[in-house]
Amino acid sequence: MTYKNIFTEKVASAYIIVFVIISFLFGVILYAFWNMTLAEQDALIILEISQNPSRKERIKIFEKKVARLQRETIKGIYLTAYSAGSNKKMTEIINLINNTELNAVIIDIKDYSGKVLYNSNVELVNELELEDYRINKIEELITALHKYDIYVIARQTVFQDPILARKKSDWALKNKNGGVWYDYKGLSWVDPSIKEVWDYNIEIAKEAISLGFDEINFDYVRFPSDGNMSALQYNNGELKKYEVMGQFYEYLNDKLKKYPAKISLDLFGFVMEKTGEDDMNIGQRLEDALDEVDAISPMMYPSHYPSGHLGLANPAEYPGLVIKNGMEKGAHFFYEKKAVLRPWLQAFNIGAVYDANKIREQIDIVEQYTNGGWMLWNAANRYSTDGLELVDIKPTLVESFEEILNIDSNIINGDGF
Repeated sequence: MTYKNIFTEKVASAYIIVFVIISFLFGVILYAFWNMTLAEQDALIILEISQNPSRKERIKIFEKKVARLQRETIKGIYLTAYSAGSNKKMTEIINLINNTELNAVIIDIKDYSGKVLYNSNVELVNELELEDYRINKIEELITALHKYDIYVIARQTVFQDPILARKKSDWALKNKNGGVWYDYKGLSWVDPSIKEVWDYNIEIAKEAISLGFDEINFDYVRFPSDGNMSALQYNNGELKKYEVMGQFYEYLNDKLKKYPAKISLDLFGFVMEKTGEDDMNIGQRLEDALDEVDAISPMMYPSHYPSGHLGLANPAEYPGLVIKNGMEKGAHFFYEKKAVLRPWLQAFNIGAVYDANKIREQIDIVEQYTNGGWMLWNAANRYSTDGLELVDIKPTLVESFEEILNIDSNIINGDGF
């Protein structure tokens, strides 16, 4: 073998050694990142964000971030922005979650009023003054919840949006006389067929993801159901309502799929029992959403089913029968689809007193049909251990959520490094 060949082989060997070392180091770094706690990953992201203060830059950073907290089975409770902004209430909620099977919260970021409920930098929100600042320290709130391994979902209403309809009346649903249409509650809606409305809501969702939410849950993804429907003027052209909504779901998927958060939809509970072109005249069908989102949450509150449903004078008194019927008829549609089934369940006293037995009866039946989990709804956010499985306390009981928020505020401001 010539000296030249020996030299070439040594150089090649050196390259191989360097490549192996670099690969090993990269693997160690990747392994370390994947095995960080969520709070540690958030801290790194927050450190990078601190050098890029604008929300637009934050969104770009989060596009690169690995998937956030992952949880196959969600067991959640709904919280208003007022509750989320209350240190006293959040102390109570975290201690409830730590003592029970609960592992998630669903927090309003844009509610039935259409108002955005945190300090937003979305251009249109600021231009039209669409904000009602109810959640202080929202990033610290999310980071603190993640410390307790709590999955954090942002609830965002879409087409029932009275404030946007008032300030952008050209986007509002109109009556046949050309004026803004109102439902029986006096609320106006934006037109689900207008793409600018879609884009506006997607910008809010992107910002919510940049703040750290694990999932965006879209509600009121439909046409109106109550009001003088004969006076309502639709602008769908030849498109049927469910076709408009199907296009919206597809658009959501296309625009948000690269972001590190899941997306989900709230639909009427009756979607579990409808087939074919029956969209209940509001544009909602299961089949249009099953391959576009990560989870679908039918609102299966027994009190919301009419008298006579299943031959029952008061369906609210029979949660087991109502939930079982819906699950039997609809759960099979989710087989081999992208979306998992995760119903909203009743935890409020309408139609009947919903004690521990009625709450547990709903949960037990749902868990026979899906591993996607469930979410409890109580508009007043009055929750207890009733109906929930108790567990050994996960972390130490929280005495003051305010102290946790202050600690996380120091981290976000860079004082923790």
